[in-house]
Amino acid sequence: MGLMNWERRGRSAANGAAALLTSVAAIALSAQLANAQQATQLTDEAKKTDQEKAAPAGATLLDKVLVISRTGETAIESLASASHVDQEQLDRRMATTPNEMLLGVPGVATQADARRVSTSINIRGLQDFGRVAIIVDGARQDFQRSDHGTQSTFYIDPELVKSVDVIRGPVANTYGSGAIGGVVFFDTKDAVDFLKPEETWGASVTGRYESNGKGWTTSASGAYRFNENWDALGNIVYRNYDNYKDGGGDTVNGTGFDVLSGLLKTTIRPTDNSELKLGWVGSSDGWNETSGGVPVNDVDLKSDTFTARYNITDEDKSWLDLHINTSYNKTNLDLTSLVAQNRFDPVTGLPVVLPAGSQSTFDVGTTGIDIWNTSRFETGGVAHELTYGGDWVGDDVKTGGAAGGDSFYTPSGKRNVSGAYVQDKLTWEWLEVIGGLRYDSYSLKDDTHDISGDRVSPRITVGISPFESAGLAGLQFYGTYAEGYRSPSITETLISGNHPAGVSFPFLPNPNLRPETGKTTEFGVNYKQNDILEAGDAFRLKAAYFNNDVDDYIDGVTLSPFDPTSGCPFGPGIPICFQYQNFAKAKINGFELESVYDAAWGYAGLSASITNGHTISYEGDRADLATIPSSQVTAQLGLRFLEDKLTVGGEVQYNGKPKGNAVAEDYTLVNAFASYQATDNLKVDFRADNLFDVKYVNPLNGSTTVAVYEPGVMLKLAATMRFGD
Repeated sequence: MGLMNWERRGRSAANGAAALLTSVAAIALSAQLANAQQATQLTDEAKKTDQEKAAPAGATLLDKVLVISRTGETAIESLASASHVDQEQLDRRMATTPNEMLLGVPGVATQADARRVSTSINIRGLQDFGRVAIIVDGARQDFQRSDHGTQSTFYIDPELVKSVDVIRGPVANTYGSGAIGGVVFFDTKDAVDFLKPEETWGASVTGRYESNGKGWTTSASGAYRFNENWDALGNIVYRNYDNYKDGGGDTVNGTGFDVLSGLLKTTIRPTDNSELKLGWVGSSDGWNETSGGVPVNDVDLKSDTFTARYNITDEDKSWLDLHINTSYNKTNLDLTSLVAQNRFDPVTGLPVVLPAGSQSTFDVGTTGIDIWNTSRFETGGVAHELTYGGDWVGDDVKTGGAAGGDSFYTPSGKRNVSGAYVQDKLTWEWLEVIGGLRYDSYSLKDDTHDISGDRVSPRITVGISPFESAGLAGLQFYGTYAEGYRSPSITETLISGNHPAGVSFPFLPNPNLRPETGKTTEFGVNYKQNDILEAGDAFRLKAAYFNNDVDDYIDGVTLSPFDPTSGCPFGPGIPICFQYQNFAKAKINGFELESVYDAAWGYAGLSASITNGHTISYEGDRADLATIPSSQVTAQLGLRFLEDKLTVGGEVQYNGKPKGNAVAEDYTLVNAFASYQATDNLKVDFRADNLFDVKYVNPLNGSTTVAVYEPGVMLKLAATMRFGD
């Protein structure tokens, strides 16, 4: 497979842009067909008002209701390690790629290698093959391609996202099978968030320039309110970037790209207590893969996600709070060889020439359905929030192409995972208890294999709020034990053939892989207090220590044909084989902290995470876990001026090298930002990333064969003009 770097490919976006704009226009033109409805729905604006009454407006970091929550909790109320990134924070970060949206979220790291639009998320040292569930508007993102470095990637443009929720650890197992690391939920923009209360329509245009990579982003949004119960929004984004330079001033080849992304979403409220959201998110991306600095493959990626989310409640949200989510995600990645390449036949291992113009295709379709209901009632003075439901996700992987192409090492096949769960949250004065059970099952098959398994995973959480005095009333302690179950992926189980480039050696399938079981113990504290130093200020803090034992952890190992028990045959190429095998366990532990202080003059935040981990073989051998990210401390400060029209501030992040990592070093990044709301309809944003031009490597790239240095100093300037009536 060989490590592949990436560089910019120029390509026309006119046809795709026209198609997206036509779709947006079609929704707007259908306004004349809309019939006014008399029923009104509790809108998102009203919900925001309720939240603002409960907490100061500035303390949004931990006081916003989690979109991903089954019981309507905020991050500070959750007896779990949960974080929320809202629209204000996303605007401040001016993210170009998905990894930039998660800056400073404790326990979360990202990996993109040189592929800036292809992102993999790491939570507490776990990533790839579904260990972290990535969800966009309720749709699982399960695209995977075998390669050095990261294996599982997803594609979402930050310009389309309004918030990101993160839940760390297997307490997230009500959100789908396999998420032993956690869940990241990207919620895209809605018309109700874009339109002002008095507006029927609204539109905006954004232009942005970035100095490092010398690229442009253009974005256009439009929303229409047909009536008080029906609205729609469309968004189109185009990005075009050259290769960036690292902190040493050297150009990193293969890091340029161009992206065309779009969003269409409509929300219909049939009654006072029901809501239907229909959405599409799409992306058309292009870049070149390089080898030795020479372009070798033209890459064309298209991703489409379709979602339908329905919620209905009774008048008091007592016995009925039903959610039905359905989704379909299709990702197609096509490689076209630009030059003739010397490769190895996947069957014989003998040298072959991959001609120019040869294609390799990766098509992954994921279908999902998620249904749950929450019933709220009391028994003997104890309040219950009983949540019960089930989910199913099916992956259909189809790969193909010329002999010697990369697609042969991502095997075709089908996998189905499903589950059912019940969870009761009991609250009595100062005591809160959450107990739950989840049943998981899976099946995986291709032309010659048919594999299945199942398991029941428990969760128990106890939280206490023992103090009543004014200063300590907001202090809460909790302890959790939770288990999660991840079935082997198609690639881990069925990968076969010979290594395609560089040197030849066989990949061996392993249909006997056992599923992973994550067993996490966590102890945490939540603290919230208002009016500490001045009226209207707020302080929020979450901290947790966790220990996660992943039984039967799956990782790749090298086998020798000289070992008669290995099953590795002698053949052409070097005398080794590669196979995914179970380890007795992976042991991961760490500490996380997230805090914010907000007042009229501004805000200050501090987050930190320390993660350690290693694997243990069945023979007792211990090895460092390659997916352990940097330990991080992130400090943020923002100051407000001119009646909150101007915000200026900065971020400082220290990154400590993980143990056993041969590539990374300690490094510190300093960023600065400013945002000025010049008028009601004009906003100007500025950001400087890596202000001191530090040359550094993401330690998650330590498993690759070549260090990929991250961008040096990056200046960003953007202006947004808004219209509405």
